[in-house]
Amino acid sequence: MKIDKDMFLGISALGIYVLGGVVTFGAIAMIALLSGKDVAGLGDGRSIGYVVLCIGFFLSIMGVMVMRIFRNRHGIHMVRARRKAGVTARS
Repeated sequence: MKIDKDMFLGISALGIYVLGGVVTFGAIAMIALLSGKDVAGLGDGRSIGYVVLCIGFFLSIMGVMVMRIFRNRHGIHMVRARRKAGVTARS
């Protein structure tokens, strides 16, 4: 099965969205469980958890934005195909 660029964009959008959700819930666990503990020499677990939480939110928002781009691109292709076929109204 050949994966065209629209399919690749959709799969990557879903992957980014799911990854953002996993990172967000991991960050919540870090904030709750690692408060006051040193995380790999980077700092307090709670502080690192808040940074990771922001990264997770960012990834989730980017996943949704890429999904919207994919949906709009697919819609434009459908409109062009209908115009080419001579269909004027949705049925």
